[in-house]
Amino acid sequence: MSAAKYDVPPKGGFSFDLCRRNDMLLKNGVQPPSFRKTGTTIVGLIFQDGVILGADTRATEGPIVCDKNCEKIHYMAPNIYCCGAGTAADTEAVTDMVSSQLKLHRYHTGRESRVVTALTLLKSHLFSYQGYVQAALVLGGVDVTGPHLHTIYPHGSTDTLPFATMGSGSLAAMAVFESKYREGLTRQEGVDMVAEAICSGIFNDLGSGSNVDICVITKGNVEYLRNHKLPNPRTYVCEKGYSFPKPIEVLLTKVVPLREKVKVIEGDAMEE
Repeated sequence: MSAAKYDVPPKGGFSFDLCRRNDMLLKNGVQPPSFRKTGTTIVGLIFQDGVILGADTRATEGPIVCDKNCEKIHYMAPNIYCCGAGTAADTEAVTDMVSSQLKLHRYHTGRESRVVTALTLLKSHLFSYQGYVQAALVLGGVDVTGPHLHTIYPHGSTDTLPFATMGSGSLAAMAVFESKYREGLTRQEGVDMVAEAICSGIFNDLGSGSNVDICVITKGNVEYLRNHKLPNPRTYVCEKGYSFPKPIEVLLTKVVPLREKVKVIEGDAMEE
């Protein structure tokens, strides 16, 4: 008797079955779809009482602005937040996943999450994918050991700095920090400097734009300043409003009800 053949489940890892097809389509001039990216300016600094994070609110898809007011400062834990640059789906998925892991860790230990725990989880995940998860992050928070600020690159490398910038507008924002940052900044001085750095990225980088979001993290308190500044307001709005032509009706609006005819047959009930 011949041995029966069973379908073996596929092994884990990446599947490269469609590489030849995609290569053929690319050679024939078919361009692959673009990703929604947050071509971004994200920054962070340490001040005397904690950490301040900042980000712009423009999301782009190639040359198109697909979202003028997106959120790039993601919740990680009650005392930890993270700014994301790169592919929007990757930044949201990675931060949501690690935020869930931190919550389970808090339930298990009964203690406040530490920033270094979030840093280790994020960089381990990104390193395992060798840069294919396109998420560049600025992680900040305050725990029992004090304020912390880290940058995490898509390949998993990290930096620990008193001020940091990432994204396509990072050079313009870094120019503000390097010329004006000093130790012992007050809360108001830190918020103003972060807002100025984000505005510098907004006005000098095409991938950054719209508004300024700021998150101030101190011991036992978080203040999320959504749309703290609106440097690009609409300067002209038509007083008469906008009128659009009546759309062409393609389908008829007449409804024809369908009547179902049911034939009832009387007889004895079925017996077991």
